[in-house]
Amino acid sequence: MPLVNCEQPRIFSWGLLEWTMITKMEDKRGPMLTNIVWEPHILSFSIHNITVTQDIVIKKKKISITGRESKIKQTTEIMVAAAAATASSQLLISSSRSLSLLSPFQLCVFDSKTLVPCPTNGRGSNSIKRRHVSCMAVGTAAQAETKRSGFEIQTLTGWLLKQEQAGTIDAELTIVISSISMACKQIASLVQRAGISNLTGVQGAVNVQGEDQKKLDVVSNEVFSSCLRSSGRTGIIASEEEDVPVAVEESYSGNYIVVFDPLDGSSNIDAAVSTGSIFGIYSPNDECLADVDEDDSTLGTIEQRCVVNVCQPGSNLLAAGYCMYSSSIIFVLTLGNGVFAFTLDPMYGEFVLTQENVQIPKAGKIYAFNEGNYQLWDDKLKKYIDDLKDPGPSGKPYSARYIGSLVGDFHRTLLYGGIYGYPRDKKSKNGKLRLLYECAPMSFIVEQAGGKGSDGHQRILDIQPVEIHQRVPLYIGSQEEVEKLEKYLA
Repeated sequence: MPLVNCEQPRIFSWGLLEWTMITKMEDKRGPMLTNIVWEPHILSFSIHNITVTQDIVIKKKKISITGRESKIKQTTEIMVAAAAATASSQLLISSSRSLSLLSPFQLCVFDSKTLVPCPTNGRGSNSIKRRHVSCMAVGTAAQAETKRSGFEIQTLTGWLLKQEQAGTIDAELTIVISSISMACKQIASLVQRAGISNLTGVQGAVNVQGEDQKKLDVVSNEVFSSCLRSSGRTGIIASEEEDVPVAVEESYSGNYIVVFDPLDGSSNIDAAVSTGSIFGIYSPNDECLADVDEDDSTLGTIEQRCVVNVCQPGSNLLAAGYCMYSSSIIFVLTLGNGVFAFTLDPMYGEFVLTQENVQIPKAGKIYAFNEGNYQLWDDKLKKYIDDLKDPGPSGKPYSARYIGSLVGDFHRTLLYGGIYGYPRDKKSKNGKLRLLYECAPMSFIVEQAGGKGSDGHQRILDIQPVEIHQRVPLYIGSQEEVEKLEKYLA
């Protein structure tokens, strides 16, 4: 297998323009070299295998490096070589200057006329000088004692691999989340180009919720479903846009159940207002209390099993998150041990860790309710809202903020504190938001951030779903604010 870890060498955090690596790999044909070339136009690497016919293969390449610390652009000719005949794999980099002291590979620094492999002595690192050659073997990044530039990045993929190494998640779940992040990248691109690509407006169909489907609703659902199927790690997927959960074809089937709203707030698309995707990941569970009769002729055997497996309380969630499509594309994720936010860097085409262990303020002065439905609410809720706006001479009124997108309103509440609510009313007896793929994932996230999610009387994560598209009232946000509302509704 290739030995290049593209996130380790410092060079990759410097905004490189063009880069070629060669490293050794083995296969049945004997020693091989893998040539990994950065393709800037697709923000990805292309891989080419080269059969080794001599002990050492040398490739010359010019590379432009912009050092962000000094803002100085320098161009140097480097030679990348791999000692293919040796049993131990190593990557040798030659240049007039050291390109990285944090690479996990063996580095050599020498003049352009000489190529001498670096000897190793089994210890973490060593250096020698011979015929103007300075060699250094670096054991691991942790062993290297050097000052950091402050521009290191950690991608979502790298972060997930660390969680896997720590035993927080397994490799299968890592692949599922990576597939979801890829779906979010595709949807983000579609949202940003909706007006140009004629993806605004309605599709002409009505979904199972009785709602007019937007064009992007349909496309986003196809993108999400395709990415999850192709991951080979999901057995059942349940979407807002589908009547019943869908069993993944046996050849691609895995173990995980993924529930999702592919495009929340799609009514805002035509106005280019914030939207988002919401998802939750469960393990299979055959002991669900779903209201499905084994003899029910309206559902096939596979569909019955899907419904039973999917209907789990939010407390069973393994992971949950959302991706917000706004001025920045932000991917928020929890694995049950804190909340982490990643921002899509258009330069690299990767989600980059920007916030660790996000904590919601214990209280806040912002409320997000659709007050257009005020006259449909019960008197207890009206009293609560009235007191927020007019707390008396000793208090300061709350500020009202309402976007109309659960993801957008929730993200602001998560960062600034306060409360978001979508209550039941005379028209919507059970509220409007769906328990399984909207309320439960968001409540799982907010609890990991120190907040609270409630239906006004009980914890959202304790509610047992009885159908896929079950609706419940939702009050979510700072713990003190949600508990204050519960006292009004008691």
